[in-house]
Amino acid sequence: MTATTAIGLAAEVREGRRKAAEVVEQYVAAIEAREPELHAFNLVLADEARAAAAAVDAAVGRGLDPGPLAGVPIALKDNLCTRGIPTTCSSQILAGWRPPYDATVVARLRDAGAVVVGKTNLDEFAMGSSTENSAFGPTRNPHDHTRVPGGSSGGSAAAVAAGFAPLALGSDTGGSIRQPAALCGVVGMKPTYGLVSRYGLVAFASSLDQIGPFASTVADAAALLEVIGGHDPADSTSIDRPPPRLLPTLGDGVGGLRVGVVRELTDGIDADVLDRLHQAADALGAAGAQVGEASVPAAVYGLSAYYLIAPAEASSNLSRYDGVRYGLRVPGEDVTAMYEATRAKGFGPEVKRRIMLGTYALSAGYYDAYYGQAQRVRTLIIRDFEAAYRDFDVLLAPTAPTTAFRLGAKTDDPLAMYLSDVCTIPSNLAGDPAISVPFGSGADGLPVGVQVLAPALGEEVLFRVAAVLEGAAP
Repeated sequence: MTATTAIGLAAEVREGRRKAAEVVEQYVAAIEAREPELHAFNLVLADEARAAAAAVDAAVGRGLDPGPLAGVPIALKDNLCTRGIPTTCSSQILAGWRPPYDATVVARLRDAGAVVVGKTNLDEFAMGSSTENSAFGPTRNPHDHTRVPGGSSGGSAAAVAAGFAPLALGSDTGGSIRQPAALCGVVGMKPTYGLVSRYGLVAFASSLDQIGPFASTVADAAALLEVIGGHDPADSTSIDRPPPRLLPTLGDGVGGLRVGVVRELTDGIDADVLDRLHQAADALGAAGAQVGEASVPAAVYGLSAYYLIAPAEASSNLSRYDGVRYGLRVPGEDVTAMYEATRAKGFGPEVKRRIMLGTYALSAGYYDAYYGQAQRVRTLIIRDFEAAYRDFDVLLAPTAPTTAFRLGAKTDDPLAMYLSDVCTIPSNLAGDPAISVPFGSGADGLPVGVQVLAPALGEEVLFRVAAVLEGAAP
């Protein structure tokens, strides 16, 4: 019986019991069989994956250790720079652009022996909650092709859920890893801000963006975070500490831990999702945790604050795409006309909407009333989380208000779409880690995710709780 988890595959390859080339062919075949119906990838790198697998097998043959993820296929969200390989952010404005360098996380994956099998679809520049905002068309949920996979990292979530790769990387600005993980029934985790280098991640909102893992098991997610985490001098926001060590304590259980169910993150949640949340709380209690109700009062303002802060930062970050330095260029009578024509054609409607909103929030006369006020609310959220963590070791909440919704159901109503992130945004504003763990299904038979939140650099206790939930999932 061959392994199916990333940890198991890597062990078989490192011990010479299985060839990395064989592993890659298995997953490439799965991609070829189902990718046309799901569109999880913008680019499949089958030949490159075969070459990387051959290098891993050669290293094993020489008696070398290729690394902790030896021969494990991994999918990368298409906003992570890959040297010489197109990185599009699912936007026309980056058409033809090939980065001259690898993102730090990509370099660390290669050093660990992982094999990149493709670049996954996303909402353009990571702006969305359904992967319907991609310039290359939507990704479909592997559990129901009429449903969205969530977003913005929907391609990565769908790739893991469909068995295209045991692991994937996404980016989480307001829930863009955890929400699609919940909707696709996989594990998705946002680390503490600064624990994973952002160097080579195409920026959306720099004070919120964080790269994190998708996996089919909590242990695999922990193993991936151990590889990509740790200080990076190339990222000025990187925390100066070594990579986290999570696997040794993963089975320590939750005995004596204090778990708080966040009251403010249960309002407006579908009844079947709430049922699963309460079952998860009961399971932690049965495993020895002390479960109670927690309050983070300012969390109710998270959505409003986020949709001022994130667009403001996006307005600044996306100003560089002007037809001069990257990708698309549309000719014009003069430089200004060229800028306008390039950006009008290159950006999609949601990106334009957020650029305009952010530019307005930063404009003279409105800066303090909107952006400044949103930052003050962010401070309140941080303080309220700090207060909650004085009473509880971890917090528990739904990951998403609903199960996966139908394609097209919210595309004409941006505000309804934004509400998909109501449970996940507060952690991004606070900079704290959070993980979504599959916990049964809703009344429609689609996956439900339960979210565990922890204080900054609390990844060890976060994964311990997640492992217990995984074992208790219905």
